[in-house]
Amino acid sequence: MTIIASLLRGAQLPDSPTARLDIELLLAAAIGKSRSYLHTWPERIVSSEAAATFATYLQRRSEGEPVAYILGQQGFWKLDLEVAPHTLIPRPDTELLVEVALELLPATPLQVLDLGTGSGAIALALASERGGWQVTAVDRVPEAVALAERNRQRLQLDNAKVLASHWFDALQGQRFALIVSNPPYIAEQDPHLAAGDVRFEPSSALVAGSDGLDDLRQIITQAPQHLLPAGWLLLEHGYDQAAAVRELLARHGFEQIQSRTDLGGHERISLGRLAC
Repeated sequence: MTIIASLLRGAQLPDSPTARLDIELLLAAAIGKSRSYLHTWPERIVSSEAAATFATYLQRRSEGEPVAYILGQQGFWKLDLEVAPHTLIPRPDTELLVEVALELLPATPLQVLDLGTGSGAIALALASERGGWQVTAVDRVPEAVALAERNRQRLQLDNAKVLASHWFDALQGQRFALIVSNPPYIAEQDPHLAAGDVRFEPSSALVAGSDGLDDLRQIITQAPQHLLPAGWLLLEHGYDQAAAVRELLARHGFEQIQSRTDLGGHERISLGRLAC
């Protein structure tokens, strides 16, 4: 079977709004080439081994498994990250946290904390952009800690470190100029949990109580004890939670409170600066 015939074979993946992209990514991985190769050499024959791998990928994707989990990798910021089913798949909207952090703080040496790091995406993106920053990434899931550490080592980011901690539990006495987090923020009964890629992601990284705010409340309540005076707290949250998060920030001593919109125009992150 040729490359073009293989692409056509999988062009009608069910329940995927990005079927064409999915197919190209899966076929490119199966044959060990780039996506551009597929379009440059459409008449090349796909080996039987690669065709079998591609067929397996297609079957998994047709059952709803995310492409990132099938391939074990996902791009985020300027990095290629290893991903696995015990962590969330890094998403483009979360890059907004990185953009705002880089905008707010100088490139001078300072201490940064990423809570619930998962694959390490946010922490490693910040460390890659700011060589003078010392970035600490924590997660309570042992498999996530190991995964983030593998990504850190592969990217050779010596100004980052990965620790096991449930939020601030292992960070007693430590203070940071910046704390960032993309915590669980989906309500327990949210119907989105039964749709799309989210079905395959760990519920512990998604669900946060009856209103989705449990972990955000805990982080905002405890963050002042771990921020330096005038330190910043940046949080990703649900599309309809910005007002509630801003109120929580104001209640716990933060100033200069604001929200920023994501690629879809939703208020996706909120931030505040600890009063001096």
